Amino acid sequence: MENIEKTINTKRVFDGKIINLRVDEVLLPNGRKSTREIVEHRGGVGIVAVVDKKIIFVKQFRKPLEESILEIPAGKLEVNEDPYECAIREMEEETGFVPQSLKLLTCIYTTPGFTNEKLYIYFTDDLKKGTVNMDEDEIIDIEYYGLPEILDMINTGLIKDAKTICGVLMYKTMIV
Repeated sequence: MENIEKTINTKRVFDGKIINLRVDEVLLPNGRKSTREIVEHRGGVGIVAVVDKKIIFVKQFRKPLEESILEIPAGKLEVNEDPYECAIREMEEETGFVPQSLKLLTCIYTTPGFTNEKLYIYFTDDLKKGTVNMDEDEIIDIEYYGLPEILDMINTGLIKDAKTICGVLMYKTMIV
C-alpha cells in the first residue's frame, strides 16, 4: 500500500498578498476521508553572507512572534522569480551588499505539516557594496557576528529562527 493521500475536493478559503489558504478533502491510504488545511506560499530564500569573517544578520520585529529576532537576510520569491536572482535582490535590499556569486547550501521545507513553502539557502563571501533599498514596511538593523558567537547564541536560544540555524549549520559543515 502506497502512503499517498488523494485529493477529492479543494475549497479556496483565502487569497492574500503573501499566502493563500485552501482546505483539501483527502482520501487516505486506509480508505478513510480527512481534511487538510494548507497554506500556499511561493517560497523564499535565505543568505548566509560572510564579510571579514563575520556573518551578516538582520534584526527585525516579527509581528506573529511579538518580538525582534536575529535572522540571516531573507525574502520571499516573486511570481516566477528564480531563487538565485531573488537572493541577489533581497541581499541588496536588506543589507546594501550585492552578491557577485552564490552557492546553494540546501533547500528546506519550513513547516511541511501545513504549508508548501520551500526555502533556498545560499552562501556568499563574494560581495560588493550596493544600495540598501528596504521595502517601505521593513525596519531592519544590520549586525555582524563571528561563527563561535553565533553557535553560542543558537545553543542558548538567542537565535531561534529555523532558516538561520539551518543556514549557519550548513555553513559550518562547509568550512570544516
